[in-house]
Amino acid sequence: MTGSKKKASKAKAKTSKSKTVPVEFTQPSLKFLNQAHATVQKHLAGTTELPEFLESAGELSKSDRLQLVAQALILIEENYVHLPLKAAMHGIDPVQRLKLIQHRLEQSNESNLSSEFSFHQDMLEVFNSLRDLHTNYLLPAPFNNTVAFLPFDIEEYFEDGSEGNKPHYIATHLVQGFSHRHFKSGVEVTHWNGVPIQRAVEVIGDRHAGSNEAARHVRGIDGLTIRPLQASLPPDELWVVIGYIDRDGKSREMRQEWLVTGGPEDGSEAKASEGIDLNATRLGIDLEADIISRMKKLLFAPKVVAKEQKQKKRKQKNKKPKVSKTPAAAGDSLASAMPGVFRASSVETAQGVLAYIRIFTFAVDDPQGFIEEFIRLVALLPQAGLIIDVRGNGGGHIWASEGLLQLLTPVEIEPEPVQFINTPLNLRICDRHATNPVGIDLGPWVESMRDAVETGAVYSQAAPITPSEFANARGQHYHGPVVLITDARCYSATDIFAAGFQDHNIGPILGVDDNTGAGGANVWTHQLLDALLRFPEPADAESPYATLPQGADMRVSIRRTLRVGDRAGTPVEDLGVQPDQCHFMTRNDLLHGNADLIDRAAELLAALPLRQLSVTLNRSGSNLTIETQTQGISRLDIYLDGRPVESHDVAEGCQTFELPLTEGQTVLMLAGFSDGVQVASRKVAL
Repeated sequence: MTGSKKKASKAKAKTSKSKTVPVEFTQPSLKFLNQAHATVQKHLAGTTELPEFLESAGELSKSDRLQLVAQALILIEENYVHLPLKAAMHGIDPVQRLKLIQHRLEQSNESNLSSEFSFHQDMLEVFNSLRDLHTNYLLPAPFNNTVAFLPFDIEEYFEDGSEGNKPHYIATHLVQGFSHRHFKSGVEVTHWNGVPIQRAVEVIGDRHAGSNEAARHVRGIDGLTIRPLQASLPPDELWVVIGYIDRDGKSREMRQEWLVTGGPEDGSEAKASEGIDLNATRLGIDLEADIISRMKKLLFAPKVVAKEQKQKKRKQKNKKPKVSKTPAAAGDSLASAMPGVFRASSVETAQGVLAYIRIFTFAVDDPQGFIEEFIRLVALLPQAGLIIDVRGNGGGHIWASEGLLQLLTPVEIEPEPVQFINTPLNLRICDRHATNPVGIDLGPWVESMRDAVETGAVYSQAAPITPSEFANARGQHYHGPVVLITDARCYSATDIFAAGFQDHNIGPILGVDDNTGAGGANVWTHQLLDALLRFPEPADAESPYATLPQGADMRVSIRRTLRVGDRAGTPVEDLGVQPDQCHFMTRNDLLHGNADLIDRAAELLAALPLRQLSVTLNRSGSNLTIETQTQGISRLDIYLDGRPVESHDVAEGCQTFELPLTEGQTVLMLAGFSDGVQVASRKVAL
């Protein structure tokens, strides 16, 4: 949250002069499910009200608690890459706080233990003090894989898209079947349990681990209505009294009970290899944001979830997904093979018809398939300009995020390098997997970690997670100008994507907040760390990792990411990616499909040069005919298997070239230049 937002949040909330009517109760809390979408009904079949759920909470024994604290100490002291940074930036000592919890437990006995809630609160406070959404204490059963929610969504907007104005909060989406006489989409929320709404957002945001003010602010908004109990305790209040102004301008209050249900499915199809999921070593994801995003999709976009389920069933039957195969007309959307990942459409703006792709997540099992689907979608969209919108994307597979950059620029992509913190335990893990025994190659970091014994270096050398070959294998596929839209919910692999977009000068970044979530790390789970010392056999007999009790878990930032280009060596953690321009969401955006936001992005695209480089090949024996369509390009250089063979000055329009081939040549590349600067490229398999 920025300074101006802080000032606004301290302002006294204005309410209607009319007297507030008595609190109105909603219909019985679970009755609305009978009218909900079938997909929602199926998932929420076991939903209960909060008091009933709390009765199922168990008790952790003293030994269970000591086990959890001991394992947390190992992760923070021996694995946590950001410990020096966090201690300096936030003035904290999480190791000492954990040792104090451990000491007090050792002095207790089973009869005088504090409540389980109190223990969880102490652990959460330690982890949240790190201000790191990658490094989490995840609660045991029955809290794991459950979500507390209200059946509507609250969002923030500013008058005229200007941050200097007072923020407003309105109800936007309601679960199908949820009905209230006065509380409807578009009503303005003014109070939350009697607290002015701006202050309520601040209080909830401060309970979360966002690494900057903007990130904590949006967590405060999300936490009004959705709280994953895997990462936070249940709400203190059993119900919420919402003060709002109805559509007729009358001040009202409504009471709504908290509901608890199982967490949404993540759709993962990953398979472990000899006890280790290879994709799990390449993740950068904000778990809580990912759960919130999937929960919102289930509650407010159940048709998308239904499409995902149908596509999944077709895949299981080895059937091709049903997708759009013809170019999108103005105003039309495209059916995607990954409906929960992409939303692609052709949008009409004052600047013309443009391409728009929303990327909801990078959490995919097949990064190559993810890239192929993006290529397919973008080929069916207008080529005059592309808006990529990653708002709310909590990250996922780092290969997918960095592999996407090559499609948007002729520049060779340099993946972000990452570093371990130098500790004996991290060295043991890397040394064990230095020769890639089960598909994990930690060899690039080993030598520098060994040298640190003598040099005292805090961090290992930096090497990328995403192979350079993967990041550059397909080359540029979209040649028009591109703008990227971000917000403070962008985290981890999405931070990495935004940083790469900016560091490779692909185009302007338009932010609806003044920073991204600033998650600069690769995250590993406690379970993965344990597996890395057990596989391949024989297991490490000295492994410090032990099984966590009752389904509890932990995650830790294991490798920190560094930026490239002009900002080379700058960490992403805490600093994030600041946009080039800002547009703060308007009421029109929230209620009418981001209309003002898309118009602002279109204005940025209109100021950028338009390029085109399309290629058609016709091969006859050892001769290759190359037909090109160019715009904004004055020279074309032709390469075969990376070697230059010809160079031509070109005019805009259609060009034809004849090229002799020799046996074994496999890849043609065209490089387009304007005023001596490369502005476009195209790779084609022969």
